[in-house]
Amino acid sequence: MSHPTLPSSITLEGVEFAYGPKLPTIIDIPSFELGAGESCFLYGPSGCGKTTLLGLIAGVLQARRGRVQVLGQELSALSGAKRDAWRGSNIGYIFQMFNLIPYLNVRDNILLPTRLHSSRKADELGRIAASLGIEELLDRGVLELSVGQQQRVAAARALIGAPPLVIADEPTSALDTAHRERFLELLLGQCKEAGAALLFVSHDQSLAPIFHKQLSLPELNRAAKVEVA
Repeated sequence: MSHPTLPSSITLEGVEFAYGPKLPTIIDIPSFELGAGESCFLYGPSGCGKTTLLGLIAGVLQARRGRVQVLGQELSALSGAKRDAWRGSNIGYIFQMFNLIPYLNVRDNILLPTRLHSSRKADELGRIAASLGIEELLDRGVLELSVGQQQRVAAARALIGAPPLVIADEPTSALDTAHRERFLELLLGQCKEAGAALLFVSHDQSLAPIFHKQLSLPELNRAAKVEVA
């Protein structure tokens, strides 16, 4: 499934963020852009604001000032409830700790976005599960799985329904080299097939060459010296 021509997947202009009016600025980014269908590796050490930036892009956090436009949508124009619904329909998110639902089996964890958001279709479950090598695990509980298997389930949940933007927050930090390389190959392949943009965040710069573009958050973010992640 491919997406029609879209505006830039992410556009940030003059974006600033702090966790309170009297607290230090965490994000101060003059400009950032991720094109439709591009993959971007965003790196930086712990404390430079990576997770905070992802929260702004996903609409979980709101900028103090500046423009945050994702897939052509100005996030500040949406109410909290509408931002939540819009995010679930348009963004696949792979969390660092996976955030799988422990009482659901693999199948139901993957299908959760499709049951919450009608625009995310479930008809590619079999293909995605096979591509990620978890087709034989669909009826198993997620607590029975290895870390690598749980990671692939989290990726399948993010990719189901072909959202036009996928965000991955340090998703390979618990994997050894062999499993990390295989996972990245699968993730990039799935995003390319769907025509989805991928924003991949990590502190491991050795991964950078396989992405379309590589950016240092400390260089991008004028507030990056603040010790908050």
